[in-house]
Amino acid sequence: MQGLKRLTRSSISASSQTLRPNENNKNLHFLPPSQHFLAQRTSNRFFDFYKLGNKAAVEKERARLADELNRGYFADMDDLKKHGGKVSESNKILFPAMVAVKFPDLEVTYSDGKAVKLPLRPNGNENVADANVSDLPKASLYCLSFRASAQGMIDSWSVPFVDAFSGSKEVQLFEVSLIDQWLLCRTPIKQLLLRIMKKPKHDENKDAVKRQIVYSFGDHYYFRKELRILNLLTGYVFLLDKFGRIRWQGSGVATQEEASSLLSCTSLLLEEK
Repeated sequence: MQGLKRLTRSSISASSQTLRPNENNKNLHFLPPSQHFLAQRTSNRFFDFYKLGNKAAVEKERARLADELNRGYFADMDDLKKHGGKVSESNKILFPAMVAVKFPDLEVTYSDGKAVKLPLRPNGNENVADANVSDLPKASLYCLSFRASAQGMIDSWSVPFVDAFSGSKEVQLFEVSLIDQWLLCRTPIKQLLLRIMKKPKHDENKDAVKRQIVYSFGDHYYFRKELRILNLLTGYVFLLDKFGRIRWQGSGVATQEEASSLLSCTSLLLEEK
């Protein structure tokens, strides 16, 4: 029995040495010479690609971290005190269609749980795949806010917009609340928030512009980068044509001149063919 135990232990020990590599890769001498080079080369290539992928991901995340650290809450608050949320002057004229950039895709959710992708356009969007260009509104105003404190800024743009185009079916308005806090994006909390979020009133004037309130949950870092959004405490407005291109933009609280500019540019957009 003792001999059998010694034999069993020694067999197990030898097997473990064959199957489990050590730090110096001494187990490779158990392989035939023809497989030794192939195994070593395959292993090296695998780890080289693995490190390369990780290195790119690490560098990308490092750049993002540095970018985020440069723009924190206090920097945003300082800008808000200095400029009242007016990070830049709004446009006075429309961006030409040939040079206008497209609004980046953004998945949003209505308070009833229905999800759609903005902007609505006839190509490249499953929500309007069977729609013609003529079926889409000629002008869409997207109002973005990252914090509840920006709602007053959004209202300064949306209220005159709705009043001016109350009889038109060629315009639409989206108020988008972007929520990026980790806890609020968890499914149970997200569903609870959607239940208590305000819903559009059903007794509104039928001739009024359709005001759609939607929410976007998740990480919006790269979405913000595309739109060059830095300050999260202010509100942003973008006027889009029926192809999803940004033709006008503004931020902060609308002045009377800026509100007039938005309305006149929207009128010009409605006249485009």
